[in-house]
Amino acid sequence: MTMLSEGRPSQPVSGTQDHYPATLSGSRGLLQREDLIFEIGSNRETGVDLPQPRGRSDRLGGVTRSRPVELPGLSEPQAVRHYVRLSQRNYAIDLGLFPLGSCTMKHNPRLNEKLARLPGFANIHPLQPQSSVQGALQLIDELASWLKTLTGLPAVAMSPKAGAHGELCGMLAIREALKARGELSTRRRVLVPASAHGTNPATAIQCGFVVDEIKADARGRVDMDALREKLRIRDDIAGIMLTNPNTCGLFETDIRTIADLIHEAGGYFYCDGANFNAIVGRVRPGDLGVDAMHINLHKTFSTPHGGGGPGSGPTVLSEALAPFAPVPEVVRDPDGNYRLVENAVDECAQSFGRMTAFHGQMGMFVRALAYMLSHGADGLRQAAEDAVLNANYIQARLKQVMTPAFDGYCMHEALFSDAFMADGIGTIDLAKALIDEGYHPMTMYFPLVVHGAMLIEPTETESKQELDRFCDSVLLVARRAAAGDASLRQAPLLAPLHRLDETQAARKPQLKWSPPAPNAIAAE
Repeated sequence: MTMLSEGRPSQPVSGTQDHYPATLSGSRGLLQREDLIFEIGSNRETGVDLPQPRGRSDRLGGVTRSRPVELPGLSEPQAVRHYVRLSQRNYAIDLGLFPLGSCTMKHNPRLNEKLARLPGFANIHPLQPQSSVQGALQLIDELASWLKTLTGLPAVAMSPKAGAHGELCGMLAIREALKARGELSTRRRVLVPASAHGTNPATAIQCGFVVDEIKADARGRVDMDALREKLRIRDDIAGIMLTNPNTCGLFETDIRTIADLIHEAGGYFYCDGANFNAIVGRVRPGDLGVDAMHINLHKTFSTPHGGGGPGSGPTVLSEALAPFAPVPEVVRDPDGNYRLVENAVDECAQSFGRMTAFHGQMGMFVRALAYMLSHGADGLRQAAEDAVLNANYIQARLKQVMTPAFDGYCMHEALFSDAFMADGIGTIDLAKALIDEGYHPMTMYFPLVVHGAMLIEPTETESKQELDRFCDSVLLVARRAAAGDASLRQAPLLAPLHRLDETQAARKPQLKWSPPAPNAIAAE
């Protein structure tokens, strides 16, 4: 009886064993079966035999452990094999195309990793004297200059740690600007498109605003009639939070008009920069009327993505919001030395304050600047163009069978609906079948404005050969879905774990391992 026995069935669905026979070892091909570490080791033994010390008393002052620690004891070969076997179950960008939309899971050059590991950067400490970290401060300042140039905005806050943190920075700057105008008590409404990232409304509410949703039109973009109706009452508008390109993978063609309408109503324009990878070098958000935009360095400019971080979300600000940027801020003095302004005084007297203990993610800054310098302005532009080209190639190939959510070309990600699927087959079935084909599924059921959505973002780092290999697999599964192949509902059959009872897995997750009861051992 293992941890996976409740809510997570780990055996093929009945009737499929004839096609995929079980092995005596539980392994398949060259992939070894692996149990939980508690089931491999024993908490009564250690992996290393050490003699009991003699003639020595402990120095713990009577606070020695009263019961065993109950951690499994493994030898070195056991421990190494356990983690190597688990690593073989990971899907990674180094293994194959990672099609998750809105996440920019792209290959990041190893050169940038090497530079981030240089001792002068990797071993830096946030409490070092500023005189001893002049090179790091200069790097931050140079990266900030690149970000301001690429976005066409005059200021940037470097301290936000990730996308949502950057959103919070931008919205706090807007809040402070409204406060300085004496209008914070009246301007409480923030407009958010229906297709927005979930963090957008959450951030607005966190800052004390009220969210007012704008529906999408038939083209997958902001419904301009609905927007104008929302702006009929103008004196309570704080601003808008809009992603461009949006989460449907489309460029908001009315973006300049939207910005003008918001500004005329007295509000500010916050742009979610999660999809900046699609337009960097091609479009400057500042030219579109944007007042604030976070930039995911871990999506656009080469840093590892996943596992909860680390991320980095610098936030560029317009002239209207620049005075309210958070501290600390890097300043270059006339003598050429760099310093951090740590408090809301002097140059930063109007700052809304501090968001984080220290200035930012140094490793992320190094990787991002290395990426920019190695690509150059023309290379960054080409990366964006290639990302859009790859997504449109996927859309052109897959629409032979699948249903594009909207007409026309897409930007950096291709969005499909489940309209092509036969009754009884759902998006989840296609996703699970892709696992059998060796691919991590694309983003499923998002954005919510499209029924049964499937969002695919190949990024610029995939070759035509890899795109074709992926498309061939998706088309095979899509044809089965269109034909009503009921066996899709049993997929995946080749994965270490098979189709979950997702309701039970959500309602009765087993988050802690407990040894099996003695009677259960006897029964087995």
